[in-house]
Amino acid sequence: MIASFRVELRSFKSITSKPDLEKAKEELSEYLAHGYPVYAMVKDDRYVGYVVIRIDNEVVWVESIYVKEEYRRLGVASKLHKKAEEIAESYGNDTLYNYVHPNNHKMIEFLRKHDYTVLNLIEIRKPYKDERLSRIISVGDHQFDY
Repeated sequence: MIASFRVELRSFKSITSKPDLEKAKEELSEYLAHGYPVYAMVKDDRYVGYVVIRIDNEVVWVESIYVKEEYRRLGVASKLHKKAEEIAESYGNDTLYNYVHPNNHKMIEFLRKHDYTVLNLIEIRKPYKDERLSRIISVGDHQFDY
C-alpha cells in the first residue's frame, strides 16, 4: 500500500509512475526504525488502509494515510484518522497535524469534513531540475509557483 500511496502522490504533480515495492519496504523500515506508530485496517483478511503517525516533541502528525481505492468512502480513513487523534489527545494535544498535498482534493475535503480548517504552514523549495510548474497559488499576500 505504501508503494501505491507514493504513486498516487506523484500523480498529483502529473507524474506517472509504477509502484516500487523495494522503496516501499525501505520506507516502512524507516518508519519502524524511528518508532513511528503504524496502524493498518484489515477487512476480509485483506489490508485495506493504513496510517503512519509521527510524534515530534509530543506534537502528533499524520505522516501518511492511505486507503485502497475500492475501500474509500466506507469509513476506513475516518477510523484510521480517529486513532491518530486519540494518540494526539493522549499527549494532551487539542489537535492533530496533517500533511496533505495541495492537489489532494479528496483528502482536503476529508479533513474539512472532520473540522480541520486551519492552514498551519507551507513548505517552500526550489524547483526540481527540469520541473515544469504550471500554476500560481496565492497564500495571503504571497504568490508561489506550483
